[in-house]
Amino acid sequence: MIQKQDLLSLEGKVAIITGGASGIGLATAQLLSAHGAKIALLDVNRQGMEEAAKICKEGRDASFFRCDVTSSKDVQKAVDAVMEKWGQIDVLFNNAGVTVRKTVVDLTEKEWDFVLDVGLKGTFLLSKYVIPIMIAQGSGSIINTGSGWGLKGGDLAAAYCAVKGGIVNLTRAMAIDHGPQNIRVNSVNPGDTDTTMLRDEGVQTGAVNDGTSEEKYLEECGTDRPLKRIGMPVDIAQAVLYLASDLSGWVTGTALVVDGGGIA
Repeated sequence: MIQKQDLLSLEGKVAIITGGASGIGLATAQLLSAHGAKIALLDVNRQGMEEAAKICKEGRDASFFRCDVTSSKDVQKAVDAVMEKWGQIDVLFNNAGVTVRKTVVDLTEKEWDFVLDVGLKGTFLLSKYVIPIMIAQGSGSIINTGSGWGLKGGDLAAAYCAVKGGIVNLTRAMAIDHGPQNIRVNSVNPGDTDTTMLRDEGVQTGAVNDGTSEEKYLEECGTDRPLKRIGMPVDIAQAVLYLASDLSGWVTGTALVVDGGGIA
């Protein structure tokens, strides 16, 4: 007979979250800490220090580590600092990402490199330094932030779609390589979510202009979905919690779409 268990509990676990100072990363830090995890917030934005302090004021455990995820030196330093503080890493949420809303014709080489380095190289570097720790521990869960556009593509987002498509398949490859070491690797693939990045995209594409307010733009982002609303950061955080927890103990290599039915 199956007995009730708290399979969402992350008590005693340590989670690294990149891009943790705002948006989806911050919402995930708050949610995972509410379920017992110790949180390492990694970001170039020092606002993460204040956010970590807020989590601690709630009686939880969180620290900020300034880290440029495109720098091998920064990443190794941050991972070493997390290990020095807590002695383990059980969850890695590779969430840091940026976008430039342009076609391949209009993108500069510098813009292309920037988007790919933060999203794809950053995922590679964190995984490179964290996976050996998880191997030594005998387990771990890695969640990579993809996108609905990493599965189907989208307009004026060539570099972003390249990164997210790469992340989705990198996730599958990592799941195959490290499943035998009891490390699960999955991607969460959001649709339009109310973050600073989405609001900036509205300006980049001209969707937010003299005739369309930011609020109207966000409302319109949700109208083409069966659930008729835009996503909120906590919607994505809840999916990450599932993938980080024992509730998804036999789930690996999957691309979990969380988009209100946008690509249904």
